[in-house]
Amino acid sequence: MPSLSVRRIEEETLHLLRQQAARHGVSMEEEVRRIIKHAVSTPERLGDMAVRLFSPAYVEEEDFELPQREIHDPLSFT
Repeated sequence: MPSLSVRRIEEETLHLLRQQAARHGVSMEEEVRRIIKHAVSTPERLGDMAVRLFSPAYVEEEDFELPQREIHDPLSFT
């Protein structure tokens, strides 16, 4: 498996990384792997999310009904 070396990391950054790894209960090396993987992972595209949320294939058996809108008079600032 390939490896990566990172030089010239600020002491404060290293300290914060060490704390974050400890909070997650993992080594600093594992924490860096997780951070890198999250940073370069492709987020879900908007179109894919719309299909996932609104496609008929994902509709639950119950019908979803929106409540009636209440119509309000416009505000008057005079």
